[in-house]
Amino acid sequence: MRDPENDAENLLGSRAVHSDNRWPSVRLGELGARNRPVLKAGPFGSAITKDIYVERGFKVYGQQEVVAKDINAETYYVTEGVYAQLQSCAVEPGDILITMMGTVGRVFEVPEGAPPGVINPRLMRISIDRARAAPAYIASVLESPPMRRLLERRAHGGTMPGLNAEALGSISIPLPPITEQRKIAEILRTWGEAIEKLEARCIATRKRLTGISQQLLGHAGAFPERWPRKQLGAIASRVRRVSDGGEHPVMTISAKSGFLMQSDKFARDMAGSSVERYTLLRAGEFAYNKGNSLTAPYGCIFPLTRPTALVPFVYFCFALDQGLDHAFYAHLFAAGALNRQLSRLINSGVRNDGLLNLDPDDFFSCEVPVPPLDDQKRVAAVLTAGKEELELLGSEIEVLTRQKRGLMQKLLTGEWLVKVGETDQ
Repeated sequence: MRDPENDAENLLGSRAVHSDNRWPSVRLGELGARNRPVLKAGPFGSAITKDIYVERGFKVYGQQEVVAKDINAETYYVTEGVYAQLQSCAVEPGDILITMMGTVGRVFEVPEGAPPGVINPRLMRISIDRARAAPAYIASVLESPPMRRLLERRAHGGTMPGLNAEALGSISIPLPPITEQRKIAEILRTWGEAIEKLEARCIATRKRLTGISQQLLGHAGAFPERWPRKQLGAIASRVRRVSDGGEHPVMTISAKSGFLMQSDKFARDMAGSSVERYTLLRAGEFAYNKGNSLTAPYGCIFPLTRPTALVPFVYFCFALDQGLDHAFYAHLFAAGALNRQLSRLINSGVRNDGLLNLDPDDFFSCEVPVPPLDDQKRVAAVLTAGKEELELLGSEIEVLTRQKRGLMQKLLTGEWLVKVGETDQ
């Protein structure tokens, strides 16, 4: 894989731009060619509805293609007759598509070879004069963090959230010479490709780890038959320890991230002035948050990895007996191994406070596998290695993404100039 940082170093000049040499700014609405309008919103909703879709024909470009940056994200088509009627909304390679509703401001440059088609009502097409502006450069400007924030503000500034032609057309775009635009777009594309490759590796690794986890731990609570089972209450003791008045972090559990500082998850410290009823948890002990969510409809269980923490008294907290591998059970719980049993126990819906209607006796009656300790350690070692690989990939993506944002700031403001050679003319 190419090293984007080295590429950028080779392509960038070392000069900073002085205030009197800054590029002119041009409104996006003024960058069009004569044959097509710069900005064209999708047709009215009644013009494209799912009842007119056909199996093959002219493509309908929608938000999924833009968000995924993939022209094959969805496969909706209309007939040649409908395409002819909506010719003003037609899509060509080099057009920029931008989302107008919902997740606003996502941008996608239509690649060469893209099939002919039309945009749906939730998109806007941007067609620019390519003698003055490079589509990839304009797309990069629109994707830059400051511009994304500006688009978000404009989308939510009216009575109905969403972008429109006026909000987009009045945006000022810094416009260096066309050769510099292309070089800037080339540099940023290199970084974008590096991030995309890492993201693809991350998806493949996560999928592989899920398969390994299901192979080792069983799927959806169907544990391997060779492992004996016991009720959770038979291999763990409930922790009811209350605050000792010491300085302990007040934490909560997120289904996605595990233990978090309560003040980080919520806008303010939800514990208030008193934590006397909170449970004092110690390293290696587990807590079950029975709050339901879309990602964890039956709650979630995580072990505490820091020395101590105070957690809400509504959590079911427990410590495993000696002779069990904590990492094995952490992976088991993270895989949702108790969900099938919890779904049977929870039969009266959700209370108004958002907590599952489940009492401690029900929870601790759930059965868990108790394989030999050597098996526990082997399984835990494999799954921990996979988890660490995922975390490493996530860190690499985060670093590259942060570096790309910084590079965009330098390049798109003219603080760093690019080297333009004869081949770029």
